[in-house]
Amino acid sequence: MKLFIFALIIVEILYGESKLEKEIKQKLISPCCWAGTIYDLDHNPEIELEIKNFISQGKNKDFILDYYVSIYGERILAVPKAIGFNLFIWITPIIFAMIGITFLLKYLLPYSKDEKSIFSGTKDIIQHDEKIEKELRHLD
Repeated sequence: MKLFIFALIIVEILYGESKLEKEIKQKLISPCCWAGTIYDLDHNPEIELEIKNFISQGKNKDFILDYYVSIYGERILAVPKAIGFNLFIWITPIIFAMIGITFLLKYLLPYSKDEKSIFSGTKDIIQHDEKIEKELRHLD
């Protein structure tokens, strides 16, 4: 059992990805098809090798991400930076959620009012109420 655990540790050290490498791959969209991140799609060996080389050279995450942004533009980033127009993209869902909650609270929740206040003005509206009631009793 100890030998098996030791073998797993050696395999992880030799072939496993570093935490930094995994984080960078999750932040970059695969430029071959623009359908998923480099981490999710395993058919971009050139970029994966470049990322490993950058990490082995001691480059940090920001340098590597800026390098790929300079080549492919901001569309390579899986999560856009919240500056300029992208800030609007981050804020819009919050604004629509607030509008939706306001709509739900205002129009869909039951509106309760005193029954006395609802029916207090109806006597004045019906001008010939007594005459109508008299005629209805006469029909019975």
